[in-house]
Formats: sequence, C-alpha cells, structure tokens
Amino acid sequence: MEILKKIYTFFIDTVQTFLLAASVFLVIYIFLFRPFQVSGESMYPTFKDKEYILTNLITLHFDDPKPGEVVVFKSPDDPEKDFIKRVIAESGNSISIHEGNVYINGNLLDESSYLQQEVKTHGGSFLQEGEELIVPNGEYVVMGDNRSYSSDFREWGFLKRDAIIGKSFFVYWPLNTMRKVVSPF
Repeated sequence: MEILKKIYTFFIDTVQTFLLAASVFLVIYIFLFRPFQVSGESMYPTFKDKEYILTNLITLHFDDPKPGEVVVFKSPDDPEKDFIKRVIAESGNSISIHEGNVYINGNLLDESSYLQQEVKTHGGSFLQEGEELIVPNGEYVVMGDNRSYSSDFREWGFLKRDAIIGKSFFVYWPLNTMRKVVSPF
C-alpha cells in the first residue's frame, strides 16, 4: 500500500510540473517571444535559409517599428504565411527608386551596413523606377536584403501595421550562427 501511495504522489508531482512548464511556455509563446524559421534567400546575407530567429511580440505594444529593424509579418498575399523583411520607411515618408538606389524623403538611403555595394534596387509593379510614393498613416515599406530575390513592397505595396507580428532580435539556430539582430540606423 505504501508503494502505491509513493507512485501516486510521484505521478501527481510529475503532472503538476508538466502543467506548470506548459503554462509558462504558452504564456511566453503567445505574449512575449516566438521562434520563426527563415525560408528562402530574400534576406541573404543577413539571414540564411533555415536559420531560426526569435521574435519579440511585446515591444510592438509600446513602440512602433523603426527603419532598419527586421520584422516578421503576415504575407499580404497569403495570411497563412509569415515573411521576414527589413523596415525601410515609415508613415509620412516619401520613397523613390532612382538608378538602383532607394531614396527616403529625397535623400539617398545608406544601406551599406546590410547590403553589399553591388546590390541594386529595381522598381516593381507597385513602385516603378523614378516614381515617388508617400507612405500612408499606419503603414510601412519593407524590403528584403537580397533585393533581386525578394517579394516585397515593390510588388505588393505598403505593409499595414496590424499585419506585423513582431521585431526579430536574435538568431539562435544553427548554434554556430547565433547572434543578436541589430538595427543599422
């Protein structure tokens, strides 16, 4: 009888520990931080295909995304997919592309800290070469760092604030590429 009592106590303790751990994980996953896997080459060389990135969900409640930050958001074309891109411009800014360079409010955007010098930005169906657009209130311009292989603002337009899931801040897998994600601006 004594052995059954010990087994029962052990079982109850194990279940309580598991439930507590699962509850803590769910709170963190739903409200604070969420992992995302990079899929594709649109952010190369900043992020490589199959890297895992930790994204902060809570900071969006206190601070809007700023140019240079990397965000995860629901794809404008397919809300079942998540995209990762860099914020290039925010509400009220003007954006244009001239001779392969991005201009914000008429000034050349210095992207040398995250783009290789030979990378050129070409217009798309939404923003064409030489055209200037104003970013509407509550919306953003996001682009991939690998401009030639990125489906981004140039094709599908401005990103609404409510589509943004969070700000990426840490690459944690594979272990040999572990690093903090910092804004270049």
